[in-house]
Amino acid sequence: MANSSAAVVIAVDNDATAMNQDPEERRQNLRMVEALLFASAEPLSAAEIAGRLPEGADIAGLLGDLQAIYAERGVNLAQVAGKWMFRTAGDLSFLLSREAVEQKRLSRAALETLAIIAYHQPVTRADIEEIRGVATSRGTLDVLMETGWVRMRGRRRSPGRPVTYGVTETFLTHFGLDSVADLPGVDELKAAGLLDSRIPANFAIPEPNAGDGLAEDEDPLEEGDTGAAADAAIDE
Repeated sequence: MANSSAAVVIAVDNDATAMNQDPEERRQNLRMVEALLFASAEPLSAAEIAGRLPEGADIAGLLGDLQAIYAERGVNLAQVAGKWMFRTAGDLSFLLSREAVEQKRLSRAALETLAIIAYHQPVTRADIEEIRGVATSRGTLDVLMETGWVRMRGRRRSPGRPVTYGVTETFLTHFGLDSVADLPGVDELKAAGLLDSRIPANFAIPEPNAGDGLAEDEDPLEEGDTGAAADAAIDE
């Protein structure tokens, strides 16, 4: 399923190396970058691309050129989760609407839980329940982890040392975000019709924590906190 994604503009690296590069050599390097991105099933970082190209290749400049070339085509070069991939152009997403309908739907509880995790991470199950105002079943979190959109980050330094949750790179890729800092704010949600226009004046959406590292009140996960033993590990 394709998702719309805002175009990301790259500043072309015009250093001496790029300026003095042979035009034919640059053309071949551009073809290599295009081939790598086209063939890859996953987004590629600039470092991963550089590792496959001749030494000294102007990776930033090549990505900028390629993004400009594909800007008006049926597929665009987009940056998601700090990496690069080709995506169906946003205005053509209707062509894949049939596939979108056939995808497995998440429950309302799962969607609410996913939104809370994205905007409030790192959060524990107790945090999620406090925000939602209702109990959150272990199954809801299991479903979100099975989709690859949510992961266990660590353990909160509080009584019981509950597991903390956050979103994954797969979540960012699916929704076309470079980081959780790109999640829509109040004005954007209102414009999309996802928030009631009569919400309280002091209503605010928290600024998502875009860092992948552990917070000051988190400890690393312990052995057995992941994989098949996850159910036992998240008993808060």
